[in-house]
Amino acid sequence: MKNITTILLISMAIITSCKRDEGISINPEIKLNFSTDSILFDTVFTTIGSTARSIKVFNVSKVNIEISNIRLVGGVNSPFKININGLSQSSVNNIRVDAKDSIYVFIKAVINPTLATTPFLVQDTLEFLTNGNLQKIPLVAYGQNAVYFNAKTINEDFTFKKGIPYLIYKHLKIAQNAKVNIAPGAKLYFHSNAQMMVYGTLQANGSIKDSITFCSDRTERIYRDEPGQWKGVYIGQTSKNNNFNYCTIKNSIVGVQVDSLSTNTNPKLIVTNCIIKNHTLAGIMAYNTQIVAINNLLFNCGKYLVLGLYGGSYLFYHNTLDNSNASFGRQTPSVFFSDNTEDGSLRFNNFELQCINNIIWGNADNEFLVNNKGTKPFISSIKSNLLKATKNYGESNILNTDPFFLDAKKDNYLLTGNSPALNIGTDLSLSPYFNTFIKVDLKNIPRTFPSDVGCYEIK
Repeated sequence: MKNITTILLISMAIITSCKRDEGISINPEIKLNFSTDSILFDTVFTTIGSTARSIKVFNVSKVNIEISNIRLVGGVNSPFKININGLSQSSVNNIRVDAKDSIYVFIKAVINPTLATTPFLVQDTLEFLTNGNLQKIPLVAYGQNAVYFNAKTINEDFTFKKGIPYLIYKHLKIAQNAKVNIAPGAKLYFHSNAQMMVYGTLQANGSIKDSITFCSDRTERIYRDEPGQWKGVYIGQTSKNNNFNYCTIKNSIVGVQVDSLSTNTNPKLIVTNCIIKNHTLAGIMAYNTQIVAINNLLFNCGKYLVLGLYGGSYLFYHNTLDNSNASFGRQTPSVFFSDNTEDGSLRFNNFELQCINNIIWGNADNEFLVNNKGTKPFISSIKSNLLKATKNYGESNILNTDPFFLDAKKDNYLLTGNSPALNIGTDLSLSPYFNTFIKVDLKNIPRTFPSDVGCYEIK
């Protein structure tokens, strides 16, 4: 029996050895197959490079082959880099691909800065030479120059302008006595874990035709709606007179965090006509502060769309807040206001809440919760809202009735013609914010009362 086993083992070893030593075919009719016929990169910031893309290269024949050469036509000066079998260079020789097998080629775009103010095209070709056959894969990317800030503190008045975008590493601090303006059309991109920290004043005034963008520096499609890529905007205790108007703030941990009461009689933050979306923890997080929010769209956040703790003053008019996206395992209400901490431990402050003409919706049973445990004053006006809630905190609210968004799965929060949110809004024409913000909706459509609730008026 031992002899038979030994003979079998020797035979298997010989067979295996023969397979390994089988020759390489030089048949000129054999060609490679590819998983794609071209590689197109999304916009790539100069100097920082893209994420890696890959091409799968197939030998579909029944014989082993050798790719004589894989190379970038641009050589060492190419704006692209390739990696094959752990080798990162512009040209690789003699790559064996066994019969019915495949290999991966990984490609990155690394683009040098230029003087261009708008995205510019860069191209190269990836060539494969096999048995005299030359096959080509076009490589295309758009480069984008940027103004880079790395752990920078702004100590004097400064303006972010439209044109070349700004890319922030680590943090960007606005000092206590500095005022920063962000012009319409400006774009601020944040590297992984970067944060804007405001201790002075931030005035981000976009327009309906030229909004302002706060987002991650990863522009690839797979990161377009990915939360948690940067830390967000933090508005500190000494800050005052801040506003966001026609801004998109997306894909951070907390979109905007606001700490403490204002140092003057103005609201600490006025946020209007903004889209705040795809944040890991919260869209707006507030601690005993004053916020005015009008005509905003907030959606798809991991725990809260809006969280207000320790009391404070909150005025929310004509906002649409929806957390019906099932991508987060959430057990919290989308909108939570309280005069104490999140866990209910006591820290009472004066508490004022005006919540009028909003839509607050989501996939939880209770998406709107107000927690008032203190003995200090609680002033509230919660009316004419469409709410997903287990309790009615005010008057003229519609509870637990689908608002019928046009297509929330595609981020379209316009209302359909049969929505219960149509023509039920309280008249806000006497509000001091009417002429500035309320009289038109997020799309600049005039409002008439009784208005539609939420950020969009349907005509």
